[in-house]
Amino acid sequence: MFHAFDNNRPNRPTPRQSWMALLARAPLPLLEQALAPHLPSQHQWLRRPETGLMMVQGRAGGTGERFNLGEITVTRCTLRLGEAGSEAPVGVAYVTGRSHRQAQLAATADALLQDPQCHEQLERCLLNPIRQHLQAEHAQRQQRAQSTRVDFLTMAREAGGDDTEDQE
Repeated sequence: MFHAFDNNRPNRPTPRQSWMALLARAPLPLLEQALAPHLPSQHQWLRRPETGLMMVQGRAGGTGERFNLGEITVTRCTLRLGEAGSEAPVGVAYVTGRSHRQAQLAATADALLQDPQCHEQLERCLLNPIRQHLQAEHAQRQQRAQSTRVDFLTMAREAGGDDTEDQE
């Protein structure tokens, strides 16, 4: 399965779509720790955190027709940094689950990452640790799956075995 964090591009800023994908999967403690020194004193809610359901679709074999797999709980919010009426950046976040705090922090991080002055520092102290965490999680899942793997061997019959007697 392809994830945005699999595609490292050194010496280039991460496009917004990629960092939003990382922020959506970031665990709450990691977001709180990394954003604590960067949290703005004020923000304006454009859409307060709200929780709802979203339909998840799948494809058989990854290439077949789409089908509705089920619903997941999603929390979303939108905020603008700074005072009301300012031209500050707008942050948007969608996270799985019911954590309003996680959605707020992800939206705040999205807005801060749009500021070129903060971007490089947040790339280093927020996005890189999230990438490392998600890669470690992926490796653990792969290791667990590998431990359940079964190898089936087929044995070729040796020449001159039982088959040759049947042919006579």
